[in-house]
Amino acid sequence: MDTIAPAQPVLPAELRQRRVRLTMGPGMAAHACGHVRKAIAAWSVPVNPAVAILLTSDLVINAAANGADDYIMLGMRWSGGQFRVEVHDPSASRDTWETTESSANAERGLLLAAALAADWGHYRTPAGRAIYYVLAPESAPFAATGDGPAPGVAASGDGEP
Repeated sequence: MDTIAPAQPVLPAELRQRRVRLTMGPGMAAHACGHVRKAIAAWSVPVNPAVAILLTSDLVINAAANGADDYIMLGMRWSGGQFRVEVHDPSASRDTWETTESSANAERGLLLAAALAADWGHYRTPAGRAIYYVLAPESAPFAATGDGPAPGVAASGDGEP
């Protein structure tokens, strides 16, 4: 009896990327998450959108809490089988970014990324700083739609406590 291997997701060979400038305000995280959701759908990125949206919100809130001035830059990239999201904050100066306290604050703000992403981190840019996460493709059938449990969580039971 022959067995059929499960279909592997088709990964695009070309680079897909987008950058969006977002103005500081109460809806900034929601706007950023909407852009990420649209990119995942438009590019057919096989990642769990719920995880991407959670991490994006966390990065945007981290940038706002650590002194973003008037705007942030949201960058999304799908290339080489990885979905990368970056939040650039132009207000952080080199002097404050290099201090131990600022670096510790940035890393504390990335605890969700450390737990859920394939890669994460922060780095200095000529204009300030950038924080990022990377998600690898998932083979789960709910990856493109966001339906189903979070990665590593088994679904069981009838929904009653």
